[in-house]
Amino acid sequence: MSTNIISLVARILLSAMFIMSGLMKFGDGGATAGMIAQAGLPAASVLAILAALFETLAGLAILVGFQTRIASYLLAAFCVFTALVFHSGPIAMPDFPEGANAMLSMFNQIMMLKNLTIAGGFLALSVAGAGAWSVDARRK
Repeated sequence: MSTNIISLVARILLSAMFIMSGLMKFGDGGATAGMIAQAGLPAASVLAILAALFETLAGLAILVGFQTRIASYLLAAFCVFTALVFHSGPIAMPDFPEGANAMLSMFNQIMMLKNLTIAGGFLALSVAGAGAWSVDARRK
């Protein structure tokens, strides 16, 4: 399989979650603001809007291969930040059974590892570049 196809497929797969997540945050920013506030960060409503904008725009940049290295570094940092701030601790929902909280904690740990893994994918993309079928290649 050609490296151009693989590069394109990699960009599609890495960008899809961020584009979808960013767009969903526009539809339900209150839930995102609630998570941000619960993590102890200030200005949760503003950060929720910024997160929606960032995920959507950075995801689109990866998808089309525009400023791929910069977008990759930023998304890798975003993934590490969200892994550590939102997914690094145990879950203890009040009035939930102990087993349910243990299961939620395990799921949260998986989410943390997923975010760190995706950060690795973005770092690899930053080194490999967007490939020939990208805006970056056309601009050169």
